[in-house]
Amino acid sequence: MELALLDMLGIFAVGTVILSLLVGEHVRGGQQLSLLYLLQLVIVSFMVSSSESTQFSSALTLELQGVTMSWRLDGLGLYFALITVATALFVSVYMVGAWGAHYRKQGGSLPLLHFALSLNVLTMLLLLASGDLLSLFIGWELASWSAFLLMALAGGTALKSALRYLVYAMAGAMMVFGAIAILVVEAGSFQFAAVNSALVQLEAETSLLLLLLVVAGFGVKMGLLPFHLWQASAYAETPGPGAAFLGAISSRLGLFAILLVLFKVAGGGWLNQSLAGVSSQTLLAWVAVATIIFPTFTAMRQNDARELLAWHGIGQGGYMLLGIAMMDPLGAAGGLLHVFNHATYQAALFLAVSAVIYRTGSSDLNHLGGLVVRMPLTFVTMLVGIIGLAGLPPTNGFVSKWLVYRSLLEQGEVLLFVGAVVGTLGTILSVYKLIHNSFLGSLRLEHQPIREVPWTMWLPMLLLSLIILLSGIFPGVPLQWVSAALLSIGLPVPEFNLGGVVAEGGSLDMRIISGVLFAGFAMAALIFYGMGGRSRRVNPLDNYAGGHFLYAANRYHYSNNFYAGLMHLIKPWYRGLFQRIEQAVVRLLAVAAGLVQGIYLQAQAGRMALVVTVLLLWWGSYVGQGGGGL
Repeated sequence: MELALLDMLGIFAVGTVILSLLVGEHVRGGQQLSLLYLLQLVIVSFMVSSSESTQFSSALTLELQGVTMSWRLDGLGLYFALITVATALFVSVYMVGAWGAHYRKQGGSLPLLHFALSLNVLTMLLLLASGDLLSLFIGWELASWSAFLLMALAGGTALKSALRYLVYAMAGAMMVFGAIAILVVEAGSFQFAAVNSALVQLEAETSLLLLLLVVAGFGVKMGLLPFHLWQASAYAETPGPGAAFLGAISSRLGLFAILLVLFKVAGGGWLNQSLAGVSSQTLLAWVAVATIIFPTFTAMRQNDARELLAWHGIGQGGYMLLGIAMMDPLGAAGGLLHVFNHATYQAALFLAVSAVIYRTGSSDLNHLGGLVVRMPLTFVTMLVGIIGLAGLPPTNGFVSKWLVYRSLLEQGEVLLFVGAVVGTLGTILSVYKLIHNSFLGSLRLEHQPIREVPWTMWLPMLLLSLIILLSGIFPGVPLQWVSAALLSIGLPVPEFNLGGVVAEGGSLDMRIISGVLFAGFAMAALIFYGMGGRSRRVNPLDNYAGGHFLYAANRYHYSNNFYAGLMHLIKPWYRGLFQRIEQAVVRLLAVAAGLVQGIYLQAQAGRMALVVTVLLLWWGSYVGQGGGGL
């Protein structure tokens, strides 16, 4: 049965890819694809809930150059697979009907979009089911190229951003390839168990090199600093539902691979190494904090809703890595739980922004406002999503961030805690800008005829909002999946119940917190509606402020260049450091490429002959003096 489940999942994933090209153009075909994603989700859910086995293996093996590749799903892979397939299901439903018709009307190829989505799911499942280092690398490359296809579909600016991603991805792949080559040479095998046994004999310098190659190589996909510059523009330019999928789970494949290699393969020992007297664990934690802070405050500066969310996607990855880097029960659970939580509200927010674009034709926050009266369901989705993104109760984002904060304080990492909190403050400011400039204030005249999006679009958005709330009130459900994932890679698991975690010095029960919170809201509503004075309804084209009614003739709603004063104060922090570093690397590579090109084209034959002659004379004199030879 175990063999059949994983193979059946693969058959459905392959079938979805094939069917997407055949029937993806039509509404009924899109419905069939959504049904296939639902069937995949049922299979993965059964595997996750099964108590019979902690690992599901495939009957399929492949021999390549004498190396046998195999595939299996354990707790870690199943956790990421569950999020992957569920996100694809919500996105697929969103694409059926009105949005898909609109996309075709604008010249987009809906079958190609369905194909790119299904191909991403298939290749990501191959990666998540990797049973050895070779299948891991092949799955990694296939997933990277599939993501490129989804990013490049829109052409134009999107293609440029996708090509930029491709350069980063290829550089990261070379680092991963280097790490795998070292491991295979040391172990003489691609199998995880053999590599794990051989690592105890590695020198400290080699272990440190491997740690840097693994974190940097896989961290490119995750958007860790300083490899983050590609992600925001690439995700923002991807067609709406595709951006929701990429932002929710695709970028988390880097975290999966880091966890797999650092803990399942290496046993976590590499994090005990030191660099310049500082432990690797501490350095990794500070990389995570830097990834939280800089992209988050960069998000605050964005005036395009899609880019704002994409920048936040980079910053939220920092919380995941920070919790894992603590390697204690609370931190590890918080970091891994944040993967699920972020997927829910990031997908919801991207779909909400896509709904705004569908109705208004714009994602420019300087040209929106007042849409709450025209698109109330989309507003509710964005409201719940930004509360989750900001990490406030009763949403799931509060739970995972609380676990990470608690872990930092228990381990005495006060500076790391302050850095994480600073990132959260920046998140709150920027998500308020997102919802204020989109939905609050007075409605623009050109948006007066707008109405809510069709049900095929608002249904997945509201379901995601419901998941954000329910998994915040009852976090014990996703914590079961997190615990299985942590156990599969040898990390400790916290004690938990349906409402939260049980820990010495203070537990977390979201059922009590949510009950008190909802009771407060109920009392406030009773006072406002039952005991308040007379109210006056204001036309959405008008506004109200400071005790005065301001009418449409006086355009009071101000959203242009939001937080201008704050941006003036923090502008010195943004001097384009990472952009300048990237440009310097590009220029150096261009010079090196020019030299190499000159060698092959013999454009500088005389100079090259002189260089070779000098080197030969130096070598001859070195040998003649007894320096040795070849």
